[in-house]
Order: sequence, then C-alpha cells, then structure tokens
Amino acid sequence: MKIIKFLAIPAMLLSLQTMAQTNTSSKGKVGHTINKIGNKTAEIAVKGTSKITDKEYDGKVSANGRTVYINKHHHYYWVNARGKKIYVSKASLIDVHKD
Repeated sequence: MKIIKFLAIPAMLLSLQTMAQTNTSSKGKVGHTINKIGNKTAEIAVKGTSKITDKEYDGKVSANGRTVYINKHHHYYWVNARGKKIYVSKASLIDVHKD
C-alpha cells in the first residue's frame, strides 16, 4: 500500500503541473487583446530599461527607423513591438537626417 501512495502522489503532482501550463489566453477576442496589452507592456518595459542602462546611438537608426541602443558589450540592438531586443551589425545602421 505504501508503494501505491509513493507512486500516486508524484503522478498527481505532475498532472496538476501540466494542467497549470495550458495556454488559454490566445483564444478569442479577449485573448487577442490580452496578448496586445502584454506585448505593449513588454516593449515599454524593455525600452525603459534600455534608456536607463544602455546608451542610445545618436545619429543612427535601424533599417526600420527605430532607435538603436548600445549595451555594455558594445552590441547594437533595437526593440521590436513584442519587447524583444533585435541585435544588428553596425554596418546595417542608417544615418538620421536632422533638418
């Protein structure tokens, strides 16, 4: 009987863990709105962190016109709409035309 309890408890815990990891937020109109809000929140958070911790590259922008940041390892990146840092080479940056 002890063996059955010994095997049953971990099995139940694993089944609860897999049920907790199901993704239901991307279904329907509400899920789409939740994803949009989450992406915008992530973008603002990463851009805010980048402005504080990293330097902005003045005079250059990425190929799509976004602000380019330089981290402490001298890597160049820009932040996309989902809050992900997209690393680019220095050669792919474009000059900014200030009028």
